Amino acid sequence: MSEIKNFVEELRWRGMIHDVMPDTEEQLLKEMTAGYVGIDPTADSLHIGHLVGVMMLKHLQIAGHKPIVLVGGATGMIGDPSGKSAERNLLTEEELRKNENGLKKQLEKFLDFESDKANKALLVNNYDWMKEFSFLEFIRDIGKHITVNYMMAKDSVKKRIGAESKSGMSFTEFSYQLVQGYDFLHLYQAENCRLQMGGADQWGNITTGTELIRRKMGHESKAFALTCPLITKADGGKFGKTESGNIWLDPERTSPYEFYQFWMNVSDEDAEKYIKIFTLLSGPEIGSLIKEHKEAPHLRLLQKTLAEDITIRVHSEKDYNAAIEASQILFGKGTTEMLRSMDEKMLLSVFNGVPQAEVSMAEFENEIPLLDFLSAKAGAFKSNGEARRMLKENAVSINKVKIKEDYKLSHSDLLNDKYILVQKGKKNYFLVKII
Repeated sequence: MSEIKNFVEELRWRGMIHDVMPDTEEQLLKEMTAGYVGIDPTADSLHIGHLVGVMMLKHLQIAGHKPIVLVGGATGMIGDPSGKSAERNLLTEEELRKNENGLKKQLEKFLDFESDKANKALLVNNYDWMKEFSFLEFIRDIGKHITVNYMMAKDSVKKRIGAESKSGMSFTEFSYQLVQGYDFLHLYQAENCRLQMGGADQWGNITTGTELIRRKMGHESKAFALTCPLITKADGGKFGKTESGNIWLDPERTSPYEFYQFWMNVSDEDAEKYIKIFTLLSGPEIGSLIKEHKEAPHLRLLQKTLAEDITIRVHSEKDYNAAIEASQILFGKGTTEMLRSMDEKMLLSVFNGVPQAEVSMAEFENEIPLLDFLSAKAGAFKSNGEARRMLKENAVSINKVKIKEDYKLSHSDLLNDKYILVQKGKKNYFLVKII
C-alpha cells in the first residue's frame, strides 16, 4: 500500500480547488479513498477542457487513492443543463461505445489502469447500470428521496426555468441531477466510492449525489464533494477554444503542432496558472521557473516548459520534436531538409492560414520559368515587376532556399509530390498546391 499524501493540500497550492465539502480532507488523509470524475462521451476524444478533471484524478492516484473515470453513457443520452442554454443531441449505444474506447486510450496516458496496485484506476460507464432500470423503479427507489423543492433550488435549474430563459427546461434535463446523483450512490455501493469531483458548475449535481447517499443509506453514510474553478483566460476568453474550435487530444482532430502552439501562445499570466494545473512539477520547481521567466519574459520559459511537458504526455517526444522543427521553419530558423522531412499533414498544419493557390500538375511536365510561376500561374506576386524587385533584393525563397530570377521549377521542387512553399521576405509565406 502506497503512502497516503495530502491530496487536498496539493490541489490547493495548484489553484485547483473552488469548493470542498467539510471533512473531505480528513477522510482523504485517513484511508485510501475512491473518487470519481464524470466525462460525457459526446466525442471519441477528450479536449483540453477535460484535462483539469483528468489531472485531479492523476493527483488523486499519486496521493495513494483510487481514481474512477465515469463515462456518462446514460447521462450523455440526456444532456447536462449546467451552464448550458439548450439540450444536446442524443447518442446511440454504438456511438457511445466507440467514444468510450477512444477516451480510454487517451486516459491511459495519464492514469495507471493496469498495475496490480490497490489504487489502480477504473473506467465505468453509467449506461451499464442505468439501461436495466425501469422508469417506475427509478421514481420509486430514487426519486422519492429527493424533493422537487431541493432540485429547483439548484442554480443550474433556476437559470433554465427563470424569467430570463426563453427555451425552458425539459423533464429529461430536469431529471439529470437525479441520474447523476444515482451514479454516485451506485459507485458508493459497488466500489466504496466516497468522493465525486468536477468543475465548479457541477457543485449542484454533485451535492445532490451526497444528499441522495445520506437519505438512502442513512445519516452515518458519508460522501464528499470537491470542485475546481472553471479555467479561464486572462483576457476573459474561454479556455481551450480557438477560432477553429476545441483543442483536442486526438492528433487527427488537432495536430501535435497545433496542440504545441496552443500552449506556446498562452499569455504569461495564464502560463503561470496553467503550469500548476497541467504539469506535475513540484512547487519549488514551478517557483524557480516563474522567477526565471520574470527575469527574461521574452524567452517564454514558462510557455516552453508547459508546451513540452504536455505535448510529450499527450502525444510523444517524437511529435514534440517535430513540432519544434516545424516552429523553426515558420519563424525563420528551419532548413530545407526539415521542410522536406515533414509529412503532408504537418505541412498543412504549420502553414494553415497562409495564402494558398493551386496550379495544375500538367504545368510541371516541363520546367517552368520562375517569374511565370510566381506571378501569372500561382499569383504569389501581383506582377512580374514586383517579383523581379524582390528577387534582386535576394528576398525570395522556394522551399527555404534563396533563388535568382533565372531559376526554373521542376517536379523535383515539389514537397510531398504536390506542394511548393514560396517565401517573400522574412515572414510572408505562400503555399502552392499542385493538383
